[in-house]
Amino acid sequence: MRVARSAPCAYARVVSDLIVLTDVDQRVLGALLEKEVTVPSSYPLTLNSLRTACNQTSSRDPVTDYDERQVEHVLSDLKLRGLVRFEHSASGSRVMKYRQLVTDVLGLGDDERAVMTVLLLRGAQSVGEIKTRTERLFGFADPREVEDCLGRLAARPQPLVREIPKRPGWRDPRWVHLLGADAPTQPTAAAETSSPATDLEPAPTMDPAERDARIEATYDTVAAAYTDMLVDELDHKPFDRWLLTRVAAAADGGPIVEVGCGPGHVAAFLASAGGDVTGIDLSAEMVHQARLQFPSLNVVHGSFRNLPAPEGADAWAAIVAWYAFVNAPTADVASTLPSLAARLRPGGLLALAVHAGPEVRHVDDWWGHQVDIDFVFHDARALRAAVTAAGLTIDEWYIRSPLPEIEADTSRLYLLARRA
Repeated sequence: MRVARSAPCAYARVVSDLIVLTDVDQRVLGALLEKEVTVPSSYPLTLNSLRTACNQTSSRDPVTDYDERQVEHVLSDLKLRGLVRFEHSASGSRVMKYRQLVTDVLGLGDDERAVMTVLLLRGAQSVGEIKTRTERLFGFADPREVEDCLGRLAARPQPLVREIPKRPGWRDPRWVHLLGADAPTQPTAAAETSSPATDLEPAPTMDPAERDARIEATYDTVAAAYTDMLVDELDHKPFDRWLLTRVAAAADGGPIVEVGCGPGHVAAFLASAGGDVTGIDLSAEMVHQARLQFPSLNVVHGSFRNLPAPEGADAWAAIVAWYAFVNAPTADVASTLPSLAARLRPGGLLALAVHAGPEVRHVDDWWGHQVDIDFVFHDARALRAAVTAAGLTIDEWYIRSPLPEIEADTSRLYLLARRA
């Protein structure tokens, strides 16, 4: 997962000996791998030099603008996973420097290291592009040597790369690395025929009231199945539990509302962590399920678009939207955030979680029920901008990779923002 207090450290994990990274992890490790070879006299890198290496405008795709705090949090996370080492300057300076350990962790030869470096830094590439772009890292004699190297990486028990067959508009096939859900891969033709339909915008565009009616009908339909499948999901999600516990502590006994509470498991967890919690959901059937599962929990039927003030108080200490915005486009969410911010007390906290990325998945069959609904992935930068525009100050944000065999294969964005 990407952590970022004012920024995804991408939260990487080691799963079956395969490192799982998201985009910021990949850029940091790729920059460390590159600079170790190209500027050995300056290696290991300081935080400032590493940030510059990550954000340089040449030999990078995409070009980024990470700040020091974001890179620093990523480094701390990578250190915990044994992929980076911190050390002080040999001259006795107290300046911290950073060294990559991924070469040893993955057992990469010099040629393999060069290939993985450019794939981490620049995404999908043809054999010819890889040969050209690795010239400063390793001297491949010809494209066949690059192909041999890629073949070894692909033939590992846990493959590190794969080939994308040639497509219309491509002169040659391309290769991508496999280090994580956020790796810049593209599906094969077979995968495309079996995957849910995806796009970059919900289609068709509809009025928010119409969308809410469709969402309400969908969740009424799947409420019982949804509860059976997900009511205990937090048992398997340590990061979510950690963050929610902090939200409950930050409320300091003040009232907390979870909007879009579903079957109530997140609200119940917040209550168990000491929060004074109310759950609210658009679906009457979801409210019914929450009351069945957690009889002592206060759950009401309603919409976050017209969020009431808490009983006995002027404003909420915390508003939690844990996947409450997964069916609405960012523009719709942006129009709702000011009203939510206005319901927070000074210093009050907004905590939200969404699926991250430039994608919309349309679902017409959900756990055996016929539905008609979009699941919207949110761009981290656009959502942060919307939160800031609503008058909130972002304390921290995170992106983590999906947990295999536990949840849907999507990256998750978490954000904590505070009212001044």
